[in-house]
Amino acid sequence: MRDPRTGIGVRDPELYCEVVERIRDSDVDVVINLTSGMGGDMVLGGDEHPLPLAAQGTDMAGATERLAHVEQLLPEITTLDCGTMNFASGGDYIMVNSPAVLRTMARRVQELGVRPELEVFDTGHMVMVHELLKAGLLDDPVMIQLCMGIAYGAPDDPTTLLSMVNLLPPGAVFSAFSIGRMQIPYVAMAALAGGNVRVGLEDNLYLGPGQLATNAQLVARAVALLGDMNVKVMSPAAVRDKLALTKRG
Repeated sequence: MRDPRTGIGVRDPELYCEVVERIRDSDVDVVINLTSGMGGDMVLGGDEHPLPLAAQGTDMAGATERLAHVEQLLPEITTLDCGTMNFASGGDYIMVNSPAVLRTMARRVQELGVRPELEVFDTGHMVMVHELLKAGLLDDPVMIQLCMGIAYGAPDDPTTLLSMVNLLPPGAVFSAFSIGRMQIPYVAMAALAGGNVRVGLEDNLYLGPGQLATNAQLVARAVALLGDMNVKVMSPAAVRDKLALTKRG
């Protein structure tokens, strides 16, 4: 979600409500997945004076506040970023997700009957997934997104992808993606690894060199590629059945 005045990402429940209501009122059937990653953004004040934190870019909120829009709108899926890491090349931005916050968020999402999409950016994040599972905070089927090619996280080479696939809990349903120019190749890579795919403007802005894309174009290209590989693209109803999702609204 972005502030319509500034274009900057925000977690204002009113804006989420407006967009979700528009989607639900349309005649297009889609599975709704809302992020809960915002509210874990920390920007240090610099290499010599990390404190106080930089006002611009820092947005730290507690577990309950980070889920306010999820509790209000009850989407079918919401994301849980499964670890803390340096994020983006250079600078002092840290994506913060402590074990305590993640456990509280996972418990609340479970109570709401919303399916968590567990965002795994590196092998260490899979430790958190297994801890949440052991604590009984995840219901089957466990849904995991392998996020590749992001600076300071797992690189997007095939060997690293397969090593992360080998760490998945038994029976988990997973997707994998990479950012930038590797987004489209990863459509094929994820399918070959036995997973589902993700494309869109959050991860890549281009259809080709110098050619800006739309979400629709990226999805159409992925569908065409999967079709050429004899891979079936599931309908929203089939996805709900596979992931045991609850459609509301």
